[in-house]
Amino acid sequence: MPQTEAKGAGSRGISESLTSPIRPRWWTELPLILLVYGAYSAGRLLARGDVTTAVDHGLDLLRVEKALNLNLEHPLNRLFTAHTSIGVPADFWYASLHYLVTPLVLVWLFRSRAVHYAAARTWLMVSTLIGLVGFTLMPTCPPRLLDAKHGFVDTMAQYSDWGWWGGQASAPRGLGGMTNQYAAMPSLHVGWSLWCGVVLWRYGRTPLMKTLAIAYPLLTTVVVMGTANHYFLDAVAGAVVMGIGLLLVRPVQGAAARVRARLRPIVTTALAARRAEGPADATPAPAATDSSIVSAGCQTSAGERIPHQRKLGTDPGGKPAAKPGGKPCGNKGARPAGRASDTGDSAQTPARGAART
Repeated sequence: MPQTEAKGAGSRGISESLTSPIRPRWWTELPLILLVYGAYSAGRLLARGDVTTAVDHGLDLLRVEKALNLNLEHPLNRLFTAHTSIGVPADFWYASLHYLVTPLVLVWLFRSRAVHYAAARTWLMVSTLIGLVGFTLMPTCPPRLLDAKHGFVDTMAQYSDWGWWGGQASAPRGLGGMTNQYAAMPSLHVGWSLWCGVVLWRYGRTPLMKTLAIAYPLLTTVVVMGTANHYFLDAVAGAVVMGIGLLLVRPVQGAAARVRARLRPIVTTALAARRAEGPADATPAPAATDSSIVSAGCQTSAGERIPHQRKLGTDPGGKPAAKPGGKPCGNKGARPAGRASDTGDSAQTPARGAART
């Protein structure tokens, strides 16, 4: 179960906006995360853009980087291409870790730092949706898809025999058409790794956590450039997107709280009305009264367990009822009233008198 920290723990968080006193529940978190990721994946497919426009945007980024002396992609790509021992692990890193590490950090945060989870999850989701806007507005051809004269080699295609991917990015063979290969700007590989690094650095308590917090985003940045999947400016844009998402955490959480406050009375009223109506086929239960209970032809009055219990002079437990003075009611050996023999004797008395006459 998630562990809840003190409500005042916000002073120790990344910022005050990254704490929440609300304890999350996995059965609400999992559908929400799947919904956002599904919308992100579908949006990437829809935001394919024009190939010519995407290539132009890629070449524009190269020209800007050369003007700023930021041409880091070429030397890294040559290194990854020349050395299988570097290129293959890098391809596995690019194809899988962002799908594994990010959910693992989310689960770890959910279980061990629940007071910070909701805001950190909001930060990740808002940034991801901002990245989707970037894919739509600026479709960008990655370096590996540029003409060979620009000097880039697609390491994913070169080492495709080593993994499950083919020549179409990190998608499994035959499923390349289900991914948008022109969604390079911004690099959410870098953005998500930066999110993981910040969370691990702030909330991790061991030297290993601190080391991973630094190494993971840095190595991811090197991998995306060395595999020719992103430009350096794509990585910078990924970091900028995460910064914007962090600034929007508090406004988004405030808006969500206002929506919940407005919906709560409506939901409460609807549930109360449904409980008041009850099931459609319910029949009213018989009211409890002190009337006699009739069973198997015998009638018992209220407070009796057997017919004629009060006439028999016994208490509910079957013992003779005591008089106020403490003696049992009735004569010892007297025949109980109401028995069939009593009725028979009284009926025979007039007949005996008639016989004497």
